[in-house]
Amino acid sequence: MRFEREILRQKVTVADGGWSTQLQLRGVSADVPAETANLSHPAVVVELARAYLEAGARIITTNTFAANRINMARRGLAEQVAALNRRGAELAREAVGGRDALVAGSIGPSGKILAVREATEEQLTEVFGEQAVALQEGGADVLVLETFSELAEVLIALRAVKAATGLPVIASLSYDSGPQRTRTMMGAEAGACAKALTAAGADAIGCNCGSGIGTILPAVVALRTATELPLWVKPNAGLPELEDGRPVYRQSPEEFAASLPPLIEAGANLIGGCCGTGPEHIRKIAATVQRIG
Repeated sequence: MRFEREILRQKVTVADGGWSTQLQLRGVSADVPAETANLSHPAVVVELARAYLEAGARIITTNTFAANRINMARRGLAEQVAALNRRGAELAREAVGGRDALVAGSIGPSGKILAVREATEEQLTEVFGEQAVALQEGGADVLVLETFSELAEVLIALRAVKAATGLPVIASLSYDSGPQRTRTMMGAEAGACAKALTAAGADAIGCNCGSGIGTILPAVVALRTATELPLWVKPNAGLPELEDGRPVYRQSPEEFAASLPPLIEAGANLIGGCCGTGPEHIRKIAATVQRIG
């Protein structure tokens, strides 16, 4: 499978589900960054990726969301950044094997806020470029910038990873604020983000995480109105409840999939799940997509 914008724009492709929540269910400690499982629990990472593929996913994201130098330095793991990302992509590639599927290198926000000058553009360019190169070395077919809330930061990330690798890039923000949940927590509006990212050279635009699949439709509509690029849509399984200090997502795979038809009608092209979703959610998504045709 190749990342071809025109082809992906004309159909619906199923992506995978959540990673950190699912790895915790499989025994990875919540007290360490989920990304460290690439080195400490590689068999578990491969097993989860294969479970998503068997459920019908054709895009597998790498377990590398927070594996940038700024985030890892907080845990004393800055020197493992390249290894964590490279290994994450290698494990996803191992899971895919000969299947007709893509490996999408996951890159999350830096953890710094540009608006209050916690980091410079030059610093972030280096941070995102470093992560992207390691993901490419590990075998990523495409890069996905996900769960961003600051438009300025995701634009820097887009330029940085494009320059560093030349790979196709999906740029996705989390819209969970405003009357219709079409703004990020930093106030960036979905349509404006889509226009800016399209002009900056993104290969697909998206929305992920947020308040859940039940509230994401207005953001999808706003994105589709503003761009002709493929739309990446990966919402949470609702909002979590705290149990013993841990988030628990209770939305069932059936409930999750029931919200899909309006999203597809609105123009979603690459559909999966974020926090709280697992292989069964993806199985239901794949069945729904197949039924709708």
